[in-house]
Amino acid sequence: MKKKLSSSETEALLEIVKERFEKNKNRHEEMEWNKVQTKLEANPEKLWSLNEMERTGGEPDVVHYDKNTDEYTFYDCSAESPKERRSLCYDRQALDSRKENKPKNSVMDLATAMGIRLLSQEQYRELQKSGKFDTKTSSWIETPAEIRKLGGALFGDFRYGNVFIYHNGAESYYAARGFRGALKI
Repeated sequence: MKKKLSSSETEALLEIVKERFEKNKNRHEEMEWNKVQTKLEANPEKLWSLNEMERTGGEPDVVHYDKNTDEYTFYDCSAESPKERRSLCYDRQALDSRKENKPKNSVMDLATAMGIRLLSQEQYRELQKSGKFDTKTSSWIETPAEIRKLGGALFGDFRYGNVFIYHNGAESYYAARGFRGALKI
């Protein structure tokens, strides 16, 4: 599988992401688009991953800059959990444990194939400070190993003016639950 965009695909993606960046200044008040674009253009495989986030409905945008590592972090900023990443159980172990009605994939396998990571609890809460996300859906988030060993997995949503983090069996899947990813560049 090719993990590099053509020049026309790159140009189209950069235009979409730039427009979103300019429209949502509250997510990155101290950042400059030209610096973000330079980083993106220098990392073609990351551009490919960013395109996967966009292609699957994530509407990625820059939400964090780490001065120590000189890294920008993109999160999926779609209002609801990305449409093309729903109805998935948590990981391969959960998928393999289902005897019938298996979903088409797992969250962890798809995230790995896309070259992104699931949002952590902290990242999910940070995202919610810049808007209201998952008011009708929910999103799987990174689950600590201790919880996963016991068969569980975590997800979050925004209801009643609050961010909630819940648990569910890792093998479960729902039409209204997907996952949000993060990509560091």
